This record gives sequence, structure tokens and C-alpha cells, in this order.
Amino acid sequence: MPITLKTPSETAKHIASCVQQKRLSLNFSQKTLSLRSGVSLSVIKKFEQSGKISLESLLKLALVLDWLERFATFHESSDLEGAKTIDELIQQKNRKRGRK
Repeated sequence: MPITLKTPSETAKHIASCVQQKRLSLNFSQKTLSLRSGVSLSVIKKFEQSGKISLESLLKLALVLDWLERFATFHESSDLEGAKTIDELIQQKNRKRGRK
């Protein structure tokens, strides 16, 4: 599987898009999500447009959208084990594939 690197901004916007899609699939308006999560409507609007949100607010949204376990287990990925730089991560991936 090729490594696809995104900027933090691109990643944030992708997460915002996923949250918006999940919200819509549950037939939640932004206001409904705000009321259920305790995250202000203005924060949700800004997040869906820009990808900018505090970690606490993101976790509140994840709880309502039944995605909290994704955040609780992301650290268990062995892909990042010991890697301190992107180059080290690529080297680890190549070693796992039998390349040098």
C-alpha cells in the first residue's frame, strides 16, 4: 500500500468532511449535532468549512457520531512504532516489504 502524505490542513479538512458526511447520513442538522454534542453551532459550522476545531470539541462530536473508539485506538497502530521522521517511517515500511 503506497504511503500518501497529506499536510495537516488537508488532513483536518478531510476529517471535517468525514464528520459532515456522517452527520448527514444520520439526518442530523448542524444544530442537532450541536445540541447533542454540546459543541456550539458556530464551532461546527467553522469546522465543516475550514477543518479547524479543538481536540475536545472533535472528541465530543466523535462521541455523538459513534466514532470515539477510532480516537481511543489510533495509538495502537504499529506503523508509527519508533519512527521519529517521515524518512524513518518510509524505511520501516520498506523493511516490512523486504526492500532496503
